[in-house]
Formats: sequence, C-alpha cells, structure tokens
Amino acid sequence: MTMIDASLLEQENETRAKALESDYDALAGQLNRRGIAIETVKRKVSACGVAVPSWGVGTGGTRFARFPGPGEPRDIFDKLEDCSVIHALTRATPTVSLHIPWDKAEPDALKAKAEELGLGFDAMNSNTFQDQPDLVQSYKFGSLSHTDAATRQQAIEHNLECIALGEAIGSKALTIWVGDGSNFPGQSHFTRQFERYLEAAKTIYADLPADWRLFTEHKMYEPAFYSTVVQDWGTNYLIAQELGDRAFCLVDLGHHAPNVNIEMIVARLIQFGKLGGFHFNDSKYGDDDLDTGSIDPYRLFLVFNELVDAELRQAAGFNPAHMLDQSHNVTDPIESLMVSAMEVQRAYAQALLVDRTALGAFQDANDALMATTTLKAAFRTDVEPILAKARLEAGGAIDPVATYRAAGYRQRVSEIRPAVSGAGGGIV
Repeated sequence: MTMIDASLLEQENETRAKALESDYDALAGQLNRRGIAIETVKRKVSACGVAVPSWGVGTGGTRFARFPGPGEPRDIFDKLEDCSVIHALTRATPTVSLHIPWDKAEPDALKAKAEELGLGFDAMNSNTFQDQPDLVQSYKFGSLSHTDAATRQQAIEHNLECIALGEAIGSKALTIWVGDGSNFPGQSHFTRQFERYLEAAKTIYADLPADWRLFTEHKMYEPAFYSTVVQDWGTNYLIAQELGDRAFCLVDLGHHAPNVNIEMIVARLIQFGKLGGFHFNDSKYGDDDLDTGSIDPYRLFLVFNELVDAELRQAAGFNPAHMLDQSHNVTDPIESLMVSAMEVQRAYAQALLVDRTALGAFQDANDALMATTTLKAAFRTDVEPILAKARLEAGGAIDPVATYRAAGYRQRVSEIRPAVSGAGGGIV
C-alpha cells in the first residue's frame, strides 16, 4: 500500500529531471577537480537513514497551548501512514520510533501495518514523565529516582513492558529519558537521588535482550528547573559506564545550554566508545525542538564532521543511531520531518567533502585559519544535486515538499480524520 500515487510522483520528477541532471553533472565536475568522486558520496548518502518519531507527525505545542492542524493522526496506525509518506518521498526514513503508552497496540497489528507500508521499527521510548489514567503511583516527584520504592518499581515495570513490545515488533533498543529532578534548593538529596536512579536503571539493564542496546538521554532542564538527575553528558557517560557494555549515551541537540560545544561532546563520547546516537532537532534558546538545521546548520555540519572522521578511521564501537525529535507548532509536521531528514543527509554529504588530508596537515601545523577554511569549503558546497539524485534513484521525489503538496495528502486525510480540539498544552 502507498499513500502517494506513483504516477503523480513520476510526473513531478519528470518536470525536474533535466535540470537535476545538469546540476549534478556540474557538481560532479567541480568535485572531480577536488579529487572527490561524486558517485561515492551519493552512494553513502543513499545509505544514510534517520528514524522518524511517531509523535512527530502530530502537531506539537507549548506549555501554554496547542493548535492542531487538519488531518491529525488518531492513533499509531494513522501515524505509521504519515511516516510512510515521509519515507516514500525522501527515501531517508525507513524506520519509526514508538513511544509507549502513546503508541501501545497489539504487536501483530503493528508489524502487519508496518510491513504493508514498507517500514521498520527503531528504538522504543518509555514514558515515565507523565501520569497515565491506569497508573497507581504518580511521577510528579520523579520516576526511576523517586523516594518511594513502589513508584520506582512502577517505572521499572513500564520500561520492561516497552522492551517486551519492542522484541515482538523487531526493535533493538530502548531509550530512557526521565524528567526527574528538583525545582528548589534542598528539595532533593543529589547523591541519594542519583543512587536510586542507578539502581533502577541497572534493574532494567539486567533484563535487556542480548542483542539490544540501551540509550540514556541527558537534559539540562525541564520539567525540573533547579536540577535534573541526568543533567549533562558527563552524568550520562557515568550512567553508561555503570550499566555496562550495551549502555550508551544519546545526544539530543536541544538538550544543552546555548553555545555549548556539542561537536566536542560527540567527539569525547566516540573516543570512549559510548556514543549511542542522536535526537536531531535545532535550538535557539533551549530545548526548542525546532526543525533540524533550521537555526544553526553549521553546528549540524560540525557534528557530522566528527561522525565522518570516526567513520573513516573506523573508531571502535562506532555505530550511532539517528532519529529526529521535533515539535512542529506552526508547520505541517510531514513537511518539517521531510525537510529535517534531508538536512541530516545534507550535513553528512558536506562532511564527506572535507579534505581530511589537508585538514590534518593544517591541524598539525597549528594553522588555524586554513584548518577552519578547509571545513568551510565543504560546508559551503551545494550538495542538493547529490541528495536529489539519491532520492530519485531510490524511487523518491526530486522535490519532496512540492510533490507532497501536489499529491494533496493532507487534504485527503483531513476528510477522513476528524478535527482535533486545540484545548490544553503539551508537546503532543
């Protein structure tokens, strides 16, 4: 089953194919003069995928309000259909990451729907930052680090439930993010709180399947504003070290203070074999969850510069997972996710163009100007023809957003899915 008509996709591509060939040939000539084979770059870009978060296809919101758009997905099966549109047009998002209990459903039904749509499943995400109607204990004052043993046990059991569902549908990782922390000095005993978290996390890790990885995610603030239990990459690294060889650190680009050197954090985690992967988004002030590359595309490029460096030197244990994690408040979520997936591929392609030999020589010679100029030369290269050609050859769209709009998908699903109330706040 496909959500986008194949004949329309072919027609849209036909109108742009000639211009693409011209642009691709021109870029190939430019790169050839720099000693770069464009086909090699295109082949690597084609293999670069990023998972879509199931919750990302719904309209997001702020703590104050949410303004849903037409055709909001009603359940996980609608979400999977929306995700399949993103992959059909970009050929860059083959897997979907589920959030439980938001996406809880029968495993066989989930697998059947995903297979029908040509999708797979990425990491499972647990939710111990919200109270659900059927819960006995509240997470108002924490979950895995809560002072109450029964609340901690409830959070542990929820994570084990996520693992069980993930095993049934073919997932291979569990992501744990907790909102645990404090809002006032003296509210929590920092050491005992972290000890309780580690004890609970070790219980979850002990039941992790042998071929799974566990990702823990740090966040500087929100919903706790004075302190958070997993507040920075150093604490996250300690957790991964404490838990074991299959525990890794997840880096969300928005979970840092403004101007933090995220690419250096990435380099450190690679160096010590604990980089699990990424939640890609962008940020101006804090955890804004903006579209990937929308504010600081150069920072995204610098992150991928470290990733490509590790890839080329075959760093030990290097196998990062890539996922988008965004909140789309004023755009069509499908369009934003398509653009973001392409921005991930763009940053990767640009990083592949860095002259590593020249860069290394300039670094060894302490030639700061030429070293940074070498990076800028790759970043300033317009790699769009490579991305578009890779999409076209994989059966996607030369221009995914234009094709999506021409297909009228949003209008079609809005006639089937009832309008959603905008009352209340929250990210999903």
